[in-house]
Amino acid sequence: MKQNMQNDYDSPWKQAIEKFFPDFMNFFFPDINNDIDWSKGYEFLDKDLKRITRDAEIGNRYADKLVKVWLKNGDTIWVLIHIEVQSSRVSNFSERIYVYRHRIWEQYNVEVASLVILCDDEKSYRPNQYKKAIWGCELSFKFPIIKLLDYVRDWAKIESNNNPFAIIVMAQLKAKLLKDDLERKDWKFSLTKRLYERNYSKQDILELYTFIDWILALPENLEKKFLRELSEFEKEKAMQYVTSAERFGRQDGIQIGLLQSSREAAIEALEINLDISAPKDLIIQVNQETDLAKLKEMLRKAIKVSSLGEFQVWLKSKSE
Repeated sequence: MKQNMQNDYDSPWKQAIEKFFPDFMNFFFPDINNDIDWSKGYEFLDKDLKRITRDAEIGNRYADKLVKVWLKNGDTIWVLIHIEVQSSRVSNFSERIYVYRHRIWEQYNVEVASLVILCDDEKSYRPNQYKKAIWGCELSFKFPIIKLLDYVRDWAKIESNNNPFAIIVMAQLKAKLLKDDLERKDWKFSLTKRLYERNYSKQDILELYTFIDWILALPENLEKKFLRELSEFEKEKAMQYVTSAERFGRQDGIQIGLLQSSREAAIEALEINLDISAPKDLIIQVNQETDLAKLKEMLRKAIKVSSLGEFQVWLKSKSE
């Protein structure tokens, strides 16, 4: 069954969490953030998470991160961050959170904090506990959730917040709520302007723009118009970061990472849309694409096609 998946892919979220993890914690979970001893650093444990959960997948794909942090009291905590990136209700979502947490505890016998970000657009959908009971035996597991839709009520507050995740939340919400492409273009320009106005570093501007560009994808004609407007703005600011990067290729590995994320998202979109595993030859063909604009077009097509054959025919027509 097809799902409304436009703009709901995990790659930009994963990249943003990896780049701005302390900001992520401070923005969404300030009380927990205050307990962490940031002077000791933190460690992403994605390989551990993949190994633990590969045979425990429940339902559709999600964006998951596992991070080791140290508390101010000296304890070590593993933080399981789970981002629900589907637009529809998932009946066994809480079960998945419980299974993941239990698998981690079972294998490593460590404390685990399960933190959930819900990016969907269903106001009443707020899964935050998992319960089972039989013959007097009871299991109850609760976990904190952040519903991005709630930030709409505090829009002025997040607009004035300089935390990078304020920008990310605004971009995600506009991507979710706006259907008109012209409005999306205007908001993409507005949010990108804020990156310069908030005096972020050049590297941070490029990283955050990567998220905005991904989540607020535009048709080719509006994308060109957006880049022209942005180029004029950058000239006025004497800070031509994004448009120069678009013209000459991203520096410091950003372009390479974005290309790979785009390839993965196109393949994943096709697999979720059609409920299939992509053929190996198709994966190879997608991974050979080096044009970011073509990969974005491929992603949009993967979301909408009704069969694998239709996608393969379309892909062949583009390569001729």
